[in-house]
Amino acid sequence: MKLKEFAKQVGLSPTTVSRALSGYPEVSETTRARVVAEALRLGYRPDVNAVRLKTGRVGAIGVIMGRSGEFHFAEFMAGMAERLASEDIDILVIPMADRDLNEEMQTYRRLAESRRVDAIIVHSPKPNDARIELLDRLGIPFFVHGRSDIAVPHAWLDIDNEGAIRRSTEHLLDLGHRRIAMINGRKGLTYSIHRDIGFRKAFEGRALEQDAQLIAHDTFTDELGFRHARFFLESSNPPTAIVAGSMMTALGVYRAVRSLGLAIGEDVSVIAHDDVFPYLTAENMAPSLSASRSSMRAAGARCADLTLQVLAGRSVSDIHELWPVELNLRESTRPVR
Repeated sequence: MKLKEFAKQVGLSPTTVSRALSGYPEVSETTRARVVAEALRLGYRPDVNAVRLKTGRVGAIGVIMGRSGEFHFAEFMAGMAERLASEDIDILVIPMADRDLNEEMQTYRRLAESRRVDAIIVHSPKPNDARIELLDRLGIPFFVHGRSDIAVPHAWLDIDNEGAIRRSTEHLLDLGHRRIAMINGRKGLTYSIHRDIGFRKAFEGRALEQDAQLIAHDTFTDELGFRHARFFLESSNPPTAIVAGSMMTALGVYRAVRSLGLAIGEDVSVIAHDDVFPYLTAENMAPSLSASRSSMRAAGARCADLTLQVLAGRSVSDIHELWPVELNLRESTRPVR
């Protein structure tokens, strides 16, 4: 089916149909959704080669994958794949060692020079992120999952990390806990900084002192969660509650608590972030885990959608989304003994 024939079927002009399928911002979401639905129903697919010849695009979005955080990355990529399935756009995944900024910067330069991708999605930014400055200078479109304080204008989507950790900590304080530990993400990342702020503000709001020795920063893994939790719990003045930065960290915390003959919820309360995994659900842990809720899959789908809008010409200064975070309370958090 040709574009003109399909446009006639849906009662729109070929230009409107083309712009709707390409994600142009001037086409309303209602119209775009109707065009996409009709395209699926009628089996219409744009001529990929013609579109790429006309736009100069290669039909791919680049994403760099670190060697840790595979669970989060897999969910994010699943969301991207769902959104891009009908767009004839591929995802180019570049594996890379964690914390190797020089290698990552070289990869961005290579991608920009080779034109292998139309845009790049940047993860886990820092407040003054050199990657954002480089991509802006290279002139390649990009989107940031997270946000940065850098002066360079950039499109981003983030969750309310500060609010999520503040609410979780306030819940523990309401239960009478005063010795509260937190296992946060790596130091220097924007989301980790925001979580530190939320943790501190929860104590400040009640005129209480927070023990800086009860905060750890590291990669979100089961093993590191276990090590940090054991270190805290074996100290001379152990915490009665732990805020875990991720579900994987919480698994390690659960193991550490039990390895010391203690009980989750009774001796040590635990609350975590990341409550949406198809293979690891907070409500099915024993005891069920209190956790803030934020879907990486939904974030992946939305980041892909907003990246398409950047490619379609929407101003990056207009694309700033901060998602609220739900808090689901379960059996792992109880009043302090």
